[in-house]
Amino acid sequence: MDVKTNPFKAAMRSRTKQIGVWSMSASPVAVEIIGNSGFDWVCLDAEHSPVDISNLVTLLHAGSAGKAHPVVRPAWNDPVLLKRVLDVGAQTVLVPFVQNAEEARQAVAACRYPPEGIRGVSGSSRASAYGQMNGYLKKANDEICVLVQLETGSALQNLEEIAQVEGVDGVFIGPSDLAASLGHLGNPGHPDVQNAIQEAIEKLNKLGKAGGILTTDIAAARKYLEWGFTFVASALDIQLLMGGLKNALHEVTKD
Repeated sequence: MDVKTNPFKAAMRSRTKQIGVWSMSASPVAVEIIGNSGFDWVCLDAEHSPVDISNLVTLLHAGSAGKAHPVVRPAWNDPVLLKRVLDVGAQTVLVPFVQNAEEARQAVAACRYPPEGIRGVSGSSRASAYGQMNGYLKKANDEICVLVQLETGSALQNLEEIAQVEGVDGVFIGPSDLAASLGHLGNPGHPDVQNAIQEAIEKLNKLGKAGGILTTDIAAARKYLEWGFTFVASALDIQLLMGGLKNALHEVTKD
C-alpha cells in the first residue's frame, strides 16, 4: 500500500478550479452524500461545529469513497490539533486566523515531519494505514496540503508575505470574520468587504498562488471564480437542510 497522491494539492499547484461544499453538520451521512454529488472538495469544519477528533475519523471514512476531497479546518493554528488531524488521515488542512508570515510558518512546520517541521511521529496512525503504508514517513510531507485562512484587515495587510511562505499551498479569505474586522459584522456583501476581497485575490493572482473563499450565494460564487479564485465553497450543508425543510413546510401548508 502506497501513500495516496493528494489531488487537491495538485489542483492548487496548477490552479485548477475546485468547487466545494462546507460541512458543519458533523454528519457522516451528509458527508457521504456530498462526496458523491460531483463536488471537488468538502470542508469538514472543526472550528465552528461539534466535530472532534473521534467524530472526524467517521467523517473521513464517510467521504473516502466519494469524489469530494476532505479539507479539514481545525479549531486553531495549534501544532497539537494539527498533529491529531493529520494522524487520523487528513491530507489537506485549512488553518484559521493566520495573521502574519510567522504564524503561516508555524502552521506549515506543524504539518511537516523533521527536519522540515515539528510534526510528531507515529508509526501506527490511521494516516499510515496503521503502519501498513509503504514509506509514509518519508513521503507524507510531499502530499500534505496546507491552506491558511486570512480573516482580518490586519492579515490582509500581510497577505503577500504570508502567501510566499514556503509550504503554503493556498490562501483562503474568510469573508464573515473579515466583514466583522472591517466594521461590517454580519454583512460580508458590503462594498468595503468586497473591495478588500477583490484586492486580495488580485494580489494572489499576481503571485500565482491559489485563493479560496466561501459563499452560499451562487451569483457571488460565480463572481469569485471570475475574479480568479481557485477553490470556492458554494454551499453549506446545514443551510441547505434548513432551506429544504422550510420549503417543504411551506409547500405542504400553503392554501
